[in-house]
Amino acid sequence: MTSEFERALLARGAVLAGFQNLTLPAHFGDVGGEWRAAREGGAVFCAAFRGVLAATGEDRAVFLQGMLSNDVAALAPGQGTYAALLDQQGKVVSDLRVYVEGERILLDAVRWRCPVLQAALERFIVADDVELAVGEDETPLVGLEGPLARAIAGEALGTNDLPQAPYGHTRIGFQGVSVLAVTASEVDGHGMLLCGPPRSAPALFDACVEAGARPLGMEALNALRVEAGVPWAGIDMDETVLMLETGRDAAISFTKGCYLGQEVVERIAARGHVNRHLVGAVLEGTTLPTIGARLVADGREVGYVTSAARSEALGRVIALAMVHRKHSAPGERVVIDDGGAATDATVSALPFAGPA
Repeated sequence: MTSEFERALLARGAVLAGFQNLTLPAHFGDVGGEWRAAREGGAVFCAAFRGVLAATGEDRAVFLQGMLSNDVAALAPGQGTYAALLDQQGKVVSDLRVYVEGERILLDAVRWRCPVLQAALERFIVADDVELAVGEDETPLVGLEGPLARAIAGEALGTNDLPQAPYGHTRIGFQGVSVLAVTASEVDGHGMLLCGPPRSAPALFDACVEAGARPLGMEALNALRVEAGVPWAGIDMDETVLMLETGRDAAISFTKGCYLGQEVVERIAARGHVNRHLVGAVLEGTTLPTIGARLVADGREVGYVTSAARSEALGRVIALAMVHRKHSAPGERVVIDDGGAATDATVSALPFAGPA
């Protein structure tokens, strides 16, 4: 059954498609134009691929401080941080954003990892006064990307008082409901995330369009985040990947004290390197490689593709790949073996460099 929000998106020209078992707008008829709007102006997208867990109880901050890789205890209400939940081997359960409110701490992750994240955290709740639940009234509804994202969000919400610090957040009234406005980007750029009750999604999306945002589908958004070198949990990183292999060191505090997986993280940091790196690859061909396609060098498998997209910035097919460190330097030549079809590729640093 088509939801009210999906009907509103279809009315804006959305072409809906499946993505990680979700139905989302693939595009609005012009992937290149959507990409340019997100790079040069402002674009609004359906944020239904994200989910929020609400942690309540007197011990919530102490509990999460001992579980997550970044410093939760240092945050005041209205502040947030990027973090991760690791397993005891230092591997990635999920990365996430943390938003501290007065009586709750909100955990924002890609939706397909939220059940795994919740289950992994709840395994460690013993005598702690902590409860985790899906934040229904804080559902991620729409996101904005681009240098005008903050201005568009302010006009749509009727306020100039939006947070500027990364992951800062505030509550704003919108058509009789409370909307949580967060400074956050899917592509490590200029972005806003608006969360609230699901019934508010169509009105919020429309308000952003009326304020000057161009609708943005997942094809363009995925190209933007691959170009930016931003991995997604469950796609580019999971329990087979060490956090330090991803290059997302901003999720880790090296001074906060004990947390799950810390011993492994500290041991790797002391050693000075990991054996694999998440890197970029620029392909010679025009066909997107299959996720999991092998990277080969000197006749040996040296890595695998985790994501791929057609880059508007480079006019080439690009990929994110987990590659052995001996072959992970920019400029290294590799072959992508995709079920017997071979494509030459060049390793790239992340983020990918666009035209000068």
